[in-house]
Amino acid sequence: MKDAQSLIKQIHASGYRFVLVSSGGGSDAVSDLLRVPGASNSVLESYIPYSRESLDYYLLKKPDKYCSEDTTLSMAAKAFSAAKKIDPKSHPRYLLGIAITASLATNYSKKGDHKFFIAIQTHKYSKSYAYKFNKGKLTRAEEEALLTQYIILSIADACEIKTTLEEAPNLTITSIHAKKNWIKLVDNQIDFDASSSRMPELIFPGSFNPLHSGHLAMSKLAQDKTGLGLVYEICVQNADKPPLSYHEIQRSFLQFDGHHDWVLTKAGKFTDKAALFPNSVFIIGADTLTRILDEKFYLSRQDMLAKLDLFNSHNINFLVFGRKIKTEFISLGSVDIPPHISDRFIGFGEEVFRDDISSSDIRKQSDEA
Repeated sequence: MKDAQSLIKQIHASGYRFVLVSSGGGSDAVSDLLRVPGASNSVLESYIPYSRESLDYYLLKKPDKYCSEDTTLSMAAKAFSAAKKIDPKSHPRYLLGIAITASLATNYSKKGDHKFFIAIQTHKYSKSYAYKFNKGKLTRAEEEALLTQYIILSIADACEIKTTLEEAPNLTITSIHAKKNWIKLVDNQIDFDASSSRMPELIFPGSFNPLHSGHLAMSKLAQDKTGLGLVYEICVQNADKPPLSYHEIQRSFLQFDGHHDWVLTKAGKFTDKAALFPNSVFIIGADTLTRILDEKFYLSRQDMLAKLDLFNSHNINFLVFGRKIKTEFISLGSVDIPPHISDRFIGFGEEVFRDDISSSDIRKQSDEA
């Protein structure tokens, strides 16, 4: 590795600017970056959500695992989104979102591996670095020092500074480059990308991580009910979730490719989806319906009622499937819907469909296997 201070000077002079978020480790790298003169040229913001509660707050959700590739990619995608808002004058190609999660040696014996993940989100690609320590070989300070070295190297690589960073026995590097239309969508040059030229009519929005039997059963019931062709919608920026990394977008599409039609949007709210796809029918769970009617996503109740009237003006209808929320099964009849849009919703009762499995349950079972 080049002299660290020299490398950081080159980062500060590279023309790239970034937001860095770290949890569980990486604070030494933040200090090193800020200690070298010129840091304001490259560091837009650094944030350390160290406690689990803080990371939950940052991600707007409780992650499956606090130290994992997926969590780190989500953090980096959100950091990149923040960089674009903080510095709207710079072209996105010169902005980066950088994230770190780590599980390092501490003052008690950990059951799991000592490891770290670094993720870089850019305009054109997502990149992840996964490192697993030989447990017990290094002290906390030594593990932190190695993590710091890799953080600086990975940032330098993203800033197009030549480094020696490459895969090694303990290090796995994964890069996913965006398709042209993904970039156009993020840049607001197109409204959506789709697998078919046919305008979507029956739309099933979701993260589908993974697509499971419950989704497929809902899809069949909806198709039988409406006689319409189905399209799965992936949104790169939902109202109550962090943005998707290119890793996550590709993983979703690999499930659909050649088997199901899909559409990729930036329509994070259903009022946005209504404007984008008029005269369509959406498949939703009752839990999603409660979020559509949650006033916190609007300026006020009056604003909510006015926005929801778009479902009338754009001829939007919904098929609502019951969902188990905590310990209670919630169906359409359990939800108080404003009268002016109530006839836009058709429910499938528990006697027609009930499947309590969720994507998060499947991910958890997969991790435990």
